[in-house]
Amino acid sequence: MSDPITLGALFLILAAVLTTADSALPFWQKFYQYVPATLLCYFVPSLLNTFGLVDADNTELYPVVSRVLLPASLVLFTLSVDFKAFRRLGRKSILMFAASAISIMLGGPLAVWVIAQVAPELVGGQGPDSVWRGLATLAGTWIGGGANQTALKEVFLPSSNLFSAIVTVDVFVSNLWLGALLYGAGHSAAIDRWLGADASAVEEVKQRIQNQVNAIRRIPSATDLVVILAVGFGATAVAHALADQIAPYIDRNSPLLSQFSLNAPFFWIVGLATAIGIGLSFTKARNLEGAGASKVATVFLYLMIATIGLKMNILAIADHPGLILVGVVWMLFHVLLMIGFIRLIRAPYFFLAVGSQACIGGPATAPIIAAAFHPVLAPVGVLMAILGYAVGTYMGYVCGILMQLASP
Repeated sequence: MSDPITLGALFLILAAVLTTADSALPFWQKFYQYVPATLLCYFVPSLLNTFGLVDADNTELYPVVSRVLLPASLVLFTLSVDFKAFRRLGRKSILMFAASAISIMLGGPLAVWVIAQVAPELVGGQGPDSVWRGLATLAGTWIGGGANQTALKEVFLPSSNLFSAIVTVDVFVSNLWLGALLYGAGHSAAIDRWLGADASAVEEVKQRIQNQVNAIRRIPSATDLVVILAVGFGATAVAHALADQIAPYIDRNSPLLSQFSLNAPFFWIVGLATAIGIGLSFTKARNLEGAGASKVATVFLYLMIATIGLKMNILAIADHPGLILVGVVWMLFHVLLMIGFIRLIRAPYFFLAVGSQACIGGPATAPIIAAAFHPVLAPVGVLMAILGYAVGTYMGYVCGILMQLASP
């Protein structure tokens, strides 16, 4: 399918899922008690790729959505940010991010060591084909993002074939975990009861911001909607213009900052869009929330979820079963360490989900997970994800060295 046809199909899927999710029919109400609508918005588009209806490698939808609609949605989400409210989330949010990054750094060598005991050929190899070299780049993207992965690729120099296989592992395993987190978001209350966690801080932030929105809510006019879009896309244009200057300048003149992946344009696009949105929250632009700014942002975000799902091929495991097994074991270590730590500090599931995705998925998906709990929480996801860019290269390097030591 061409991109215009694919885009139409995605909107039809989103409309079908969201309409049935709002249905009063008993069947749909029962169905969505067990299957979150957000998960379906992610999973159903993946079937288009899995069965060959869409070539996810050649579509231009994801680059456009991630670099235009995502930053625009972040601007519109942050228009009504109340930092006094977000401070109430406390230190547990930062602790869970730290636990996420450390568990990925340690989970890699643990996975390599375990697999080496039962199937050493899966994590062996010589020279550029040494599996640990490719897995080191995976550590970069799972702690930080694509820029960190690229940096570590230049450090550890895996072969092209190995790196291509690792990309498949990344897409399959990380998207599998994204689906699990979206499912959990729909059952967060039950998970919090099992964890014995106090989610009152998260609920208080949601309620406080929602009350502010209710106080200024109005029926939007055509002018309101045009102004909302102008603010979102105008700020996105400014973010792109500045990123196109800042990132190359750092790349040429500041090697130290480049080591922190600050030469990545996407980092600056997301960071600047968020900063502009936060700045506008101190102006009258925050009143656009009353006309539905966050609802427009939510539409953008749903399209982002669908296009990410479009990249998922559930049959990809057949191409690289051994490497994907290593990735799955690695992810299991991450999940188990996260569950153990969150039970220790009795933090709510929201912090586990956003802290994990801030590393595994970065700025592209962390706000999606946060918004799955409530749209007003999306800025928490992007702010935590930006931390991953700063530490991804260094922690990924340490992980790579540890995996080399653990390899047979």
